[in-house]
Amino acid sequence: MPFADGVFDGAYMLHVGMNIEVKSKLCSEVSRVLRPGAVFGIYDVMRIGEGELSYPVPWATTAASSFVVEPAHYRSALQAAGFAVIAELSRRDFAVTFYDQFRARIMAAGGPPPLGIHVLMGRNASDKIHDPERGQWPRRTG
Repeated sequence: MPFADGVFDGAYMLHVGMNIEVKSKLCSEVSRVLRPGAVFGIYDVMRIGEGELSYPVPWATTAASSFVVEPAHYRSALQAAGFAVIAELSRRDFAVTFYDQFRARIMAAGGPPPLGIHVLMGRNASDKIHDPERGQWPRRTG
């Protein structure tokens, strides 16, 4: 990262890590730019279930840009970078409910609203959200 050492009081990562292959490098760089004792929060999709993901998914069109790993992999990378993991919370049930309701609202409305997450997902947002097999991704991740 193009920042000097120890310049930030804290950081968070929201749906970023699943597109970064080398979690250890990610965590070491975040650690480097944070001041001692700073807090680093992560809210990422992580693998918790069996089975391969079917692409596209909301964060990646193909497996070439998707690096979803287990929470233990994150823990290991964080600890190796000098972080102490002080709390973990699975949001899997929330994600499953959210996407089920999201798909239902779109279907009931006859299509997506003018603005929404589908705009960020790109032209194939419908494939990423609606396909029954691909729709299983929240159940295999958390």
